[in-house]
Amino acid sequence: MVEQLIPNQQAMGSNPVYPATKKEVKMEKFISYVKLSKLELTKVIFPLKEQVKNAYLSVFLVVTVITLFLALIDSIMSFSLSGLLD
Repeated sequence: MVEQLIPNQQAMGSNPVYPATKKEVKMEKFISYVKLSKLELTKVIFPLKEQVKNAYLSVFLVVTVITLFLALIDSIMSFSLSGLLD
């Protein structure tokens, strides 16, 4: 014996007789997106505080060295050009 299910008229979109509206489809996609995003966030390995600190210091040091090097080159070129123009 096959059991027949009577569609619930209150549950729109759960049955071909009562298809989901565009708004309901968008909401279902949004809910699916949020669930998948939460799942992906559980897979992320965030850096430790010490790792962030070391990376920050490394970047700061490299930027400082390059800045000083460029300032030195600029002052040498400025001094040599001012000597040639005078």
